[in-house]
Amino acid sequence: MTTALLLIDVQASFPARPYWDEREVPAFLAACNTLIDGCVARGVPIVRVFHSDGPDHSDNPFAPSSSLLRPLDGLREHTPALTVHKHRHSALVGTGLSIWLHQQGIRRLIVAGIRTEQCCETTARHASDEGWAVDYVTEATLTFDMHTPDGALLSAAAIKERTATVLAGRFATICSVAQALARATADEPKAIA
Repeated sequence: MTTALLLIDVQASFPARPYWDEREVPAFLAACNTLIDGCVARGVPIVRVFHSDGPDHSDNPFAPSSSLLRPLDGLREHTPALTVHKHRHSALVGTGLSIWLHQQGIRRLIVAGIRTEQCCETTARHASDEGWAVDYVTEATLTFDMHTPDGALLSAAAIKERTATVLAGRFATICSVAQALARATADEPKAIA
């Protein structure tokens, strides 16, 4: 198998953040769970990525002592091929993930997780620059409304659209869940030039 699924930061830390919004969570979890089921059925390895950051105090939801560095409630139980803990935006920085991916002969990465424009996009760009073909599954990413520097509201939907726009054809192939699963067992991938 030359494809792996990266499930980035789909962890219980996020509901403890003030910006957490449940509106898109059911659709997001359904998409992630379909990806997980499809990857398990096809023998595609799943890499679980957790974000750990800040002081190791129980009141920091991204700290190991918080007990929140675990899968988000509602995410399908599965046995990951690898679990890594990252301290940067890209899952490829300081985690040993890139070494493992090369050792496994992985050439295509399916990217899904939280947050669309932050750790998911950064990992997709980094992976593309390192030579992996990237299938970015926007419907299996989650983000939240933000304010622009001038104070205007930027909706989560607009952020997802912007992310797909800047990645498409340059850093990733934008895929639906079904397309990513079909491509996972297709011919050998070629990285975007």
